[in-house]
Amino acid sequence: MRKSALSLALLSVLGLPAAAQEGTQGDLNPPEMSLERVLRDVERGETSMTHCASGYFLTKSGDHAGARAVFGLCAERGWTGAMTWMSQLDDNGLGGPEDPAAAAEWNRRAAAAGDPVGLFNRGLDLLRGRGTARDPEAGRQFVDRAAAAGLGDAQRLQRAGYDWREVTPDADEARYMPQG
Repeated sequence: MRKSALSLALLSVLGLPAAAQEGTQGDLNPPEMSLERVLRDVERGETSMTHCASGYFLTKSGDHAGARAVFGLCAERGWTGAMTWMSQLDDNGLGGPEDPAAAAEWNRRAAAAGDPVGLFNRGLDLLRGRGTARDPEAGRQFVDRAAAAGLGDAQRLQRAGYDWREVTPDADEARYMPQG
């Protein structure tokens, strides 16, 4: 409060208009390197490579709702890395309900854009039948495309004969088993 009064007094001595004194002309010195700034920009519909990358820090810090806001806008704007993160959030129910179908759709979109991780994840979805109909032949084709793009996990999956358990932690196996 004391700083604010001092700032207003200084502005009036300098002869700045009242609007500038009251802050109605925008932020005079906005925080540029904060997650709060990223979230504010995303709320206004602004994205950049830096904003989209910040979603990673948000989700790793436990702010899954913030990560969804950032990754969601970035994914809708075509950032394929954000699409694969949206898939991860939906698949694991982080910041929203677990939704394997939505996760598979994000992977499909990333794969359609040619993203190697999207190709790999789409292949896994089809091999496992999680969030989409099981189609092992199509799944192998997506994994092959990811492997040809140099993705090491896809190459590892090929060497394992497309057994998805090779790239799935033991703790997650139950979620990928056929239901019924």
